[in-house]
Amino acid sequence: MKNIIKSVTGEVEALEDTIFFGRVKSILGMLVEVEGINQRLSVGDRCHIITRDKRKVTCEIVGFKDDSAYAMAFSALDGVGLGARVEVTSTQPYITPSNKWLGRVVNAMGDPIDGKGPLGQGKESYFLKSTPPPAHQRSRVKEKIDLGVRAINTFLSCCRGQRMGIFSGSGVGKSTLLSMLAKYTEADISVIGLVGERGREVTEFIEDYLGEEGLKKTVVVVATGDESPLMRRQAAYITLSIAEFFRDQGKDVMCMIDSITRFAMAQREIGLSAGEPPASKGYTPTVFAELPKLLERAGPGYKKVGGSITGLFTVLVEGDDHNEPISDAVRGIVDGHIVLDREIAEGGRYPPINILRSISRTMPDCNTKEQNELVDRARQLLAAYDEMEEMIRLGAYKRGSDPRTDEAIEYHDALESFLSQTKDEQITLQQGYEELAGILDKSEAEQEEAE
Repeated sequence: MKNIIKSVTGEVEALEDTIFFGRVKSILGMLVEVEGINQRLSVGDRCHIITRDKRKVTCEIVGFKDDSAYAMAFSALDGVGLGARVEVTSTQPYITPSNKWLGRVVNAMGDPIDGKGPLGQGKESYFLKSTPPPAHQRSRVKEKIDLGVRAINTFLSCCRGQRMGIFSGSGVGKSTLLSMLAKYTEADISVIGLVGERGREVTEFIEDYLGEEGLKKTVVVVATGDESPLMRRQAAYITLSIAEFFRDQGKDVMCMIDSITRFAMAQREIGLSAGEPPASKGYTPTVFAELPKLLERAGPGYKKVGGSITGLFTVLVEGDDHNEPISDAVRGIVDGHIVLDREIAEGGRYPPINILRSISRTMPDCNTKEQNELVDRARQLLAAYDEMEEMIRLGAYKRGSDPRTDEAIEYHDALESFLSQTKDEQITLQQGYEELAGILDKSEAEQEEAE
């Protein structure tokens, strides 16, 4: 008898996850109230609503009240009515990426959307909401990484495992700059998350900016602006999960998300629908709780394994206010920020990086003494010109009034030309320093001859 019980118990334990059923109690906007299964659920669990035409609508549990659970759908609620059956599984959402994902375009669920057939699946599971390596087990940031953009390579050098924010208003050129970084980076692998992007720009980004060669070592995750807030938020999570897979192979991964602001907006929609109180500019408290959880996943990997995730995250600055809540929160998390200036873009210089307002927190430690002296000298000249720019433009400044300003004027055109770069042009780290040194040395020589 004992053997029979033991055998039956073993078979029961070997069964797949038990499926529980509930019912739709009410629907209010994007929020679905489910009754009968609240004790089987927790926040973040998945469930499936069976529609009248027998389709399954995947939902995520976002809150509880009394005896009911609140769920939000990943897609439209067409066909869902009161009393519709709700299936619940205890499986935590995960993906099983493999090296065959390189060169592919997937959606926020990890399904291929590029028409190239099914994805090859790996053996190891990666949860969508994972935690970064413990701080004491992480290696330090490594040597500089060549990003192919002259202004960033020289004035804002980025190291492997560093996280940088790209702050920009709408239409200033952040997507173009991101495409240059994706195409020219020397990282082993690139993982790009397009969160809330315009649908027409996705194909342009992949075909025109990345190109066939760039796509070979890249995985692109797409959730367009017309998709549900859950899909847009999850696109950011799955982007980091894919990057973590390649990092754990000891590779240096370039992870880019465009944009973190749209991730925050999606989380705000979810929080407000679940009844969270609005805080700063309507953003709910969970937005500011989720941002560090997401961004901290990028960075150096485990000391024993190696590998790193270098993060470049764009922030869409609302109303060109660089102190708005999301910009302020992200700036306090990342290891440096690149500011794109609308006035510089309107003046015709691309990429419109405001060098004086941008900073890399790994500099000057990652540079040699000579490189630091070169960059500091150029920054001082840019700052001197910026200080007197209005007077110079109006013609109120007279040459000879201030030697420092006179010198800045002499260098200005050459430095502006140095900072500009077309999207089809690639400049290496070494080339950038050599060109900057050539500008400063040439101007000094010309000045000595004039004297």
